[in-house]
Amino acid sequence: MALNSTMTRGKLLILILAVVVAGISQGMLLPLLTILLDRSGLSADANGMNAAALYIGIFATMFFIEKPVGRLGYKPVIATGLVLVTLATFLFPVWQHPAFWFILRLMVGVGDSALHYATQLWIVASSPKERRGRNISLYGMAYGAGFSLGPLGINLLKVGLWAPFLTTTVFFLVVLLLLLRLPNAHPEHNEKGEGVHKRASKVYRLAWFPLIPSLLYGYMEAAMNSNFPLYGLRIGLQEADIGLLLPIIGIGSLITQLPLGIWSDRIGRKNILMAAGLIGALAFLCIPFAGSNMWLIGLLFALAGGMVGSFFSLGLAYAADVLPRQLLPTANVIGSIQYSVGSIAGPLIGGLSIRFIGAESIFYFLGLFYFIFALSGFGYQRAAAWQKTLEP
Repeated sequence: MALNSTMTRGKLLILILAVVVAGISQGMLLPLLTILLDRSGLSADANGMNAAALYIGIFATMFFIEKPVGRLGYKPVIATGLVLVTLATFLFPVWQHPAFWFILRLMVGVGDSALHYATQLWIVASSPKERRGRNISLYGMAYGAGFSLGPLGINLLKVGLWAPFLTTTVFFLVVLLLLLRLPNAHPEHNEKGEGVHKRASKVYRLAWFPLIPSLLYGYMEAAMNSNFPLYGLRIGLQEADIGLLLPIIGIGSLITQLPLGIWSDRIGRKNILMAAGLIGALAFLCIPFAGSNMWLIGLLFALAGGMVGSFFSLGLAYAADVLPRQLLPTANVIGSIQYSVGSIAGPLIGGLSIRFIGAESIFYFLGLFYFIFALSGFGYQRAAAWQKTLEP
């Protein structure tokens, strides 16, 4: 058994604060560093490549993070992630050079990935089943709220270059001090000593349906941020209009994240995921028929975001329902990897479909994928029942 496995209110609050600050940091750094590099005369393509360092760090960390968490426990890994992000944030203003910032962004990616992985797993593994959906939804809301507040840090540039970075550094230090007060805990170990490939195979066999949401969420988030601006310009929207519409997806997610989590505790996570996937699919499919009507597009964005914006957290909660506790670390790794794969595939598929099919095709693909996911839930019910008969 894991030690100190109960998720108390105080522990949950500190972990939520860590996620809020991580969201603020990422939400601030993405636009802030892009603006500063653009001011320095760096080309747009080089600027984009520099920003990719963050996601490279996140993706690479997922291939080795499970062992440190199992060996050291949750708290040391979260603390290490906080230290890496804090140090990198403090060093950004020291030397404004693209190569130096590339390395620092890698550090932020690694730190963020470690922090999020250990925090997610600690919340999911320590929460009782009847409160798991609520708690993981609070995690999703915390990150979304922090990410939305982050860009406000750009306004601190009026005070001076150091102001936004020092402010965020102070936030991280406060959260680190609070975290150090928590007792450490470890995930349950796999007593059979199975290899990584065997554990991953078992996770997919038992929880393939709960793991699909992480892939779909990454695909949706990246496709909308990368491809919708192209769609919007082609239907006659202005850049300012596009800037107003995109955040509505996140706002919709923030509004429904907690209610969906609570309902999933009461009526079942599979039912909520299937219903949300179906409604989200219909919302995406209707967007091309809204034309350039800003209000109608915004309404459909809010509906789609509200339905599928909590897919990542709800999918992890559902995986925790159907998997043995010792397989949860592997499931979290797989979920994070699939999120990264979806984030890469979204802009690629969207860009190709816009070029060869039409701008509106990005929404047809999104609708199709979520519709197929909703239908696949009926097959998972039979598969889950079949798997249950195989358990000793």
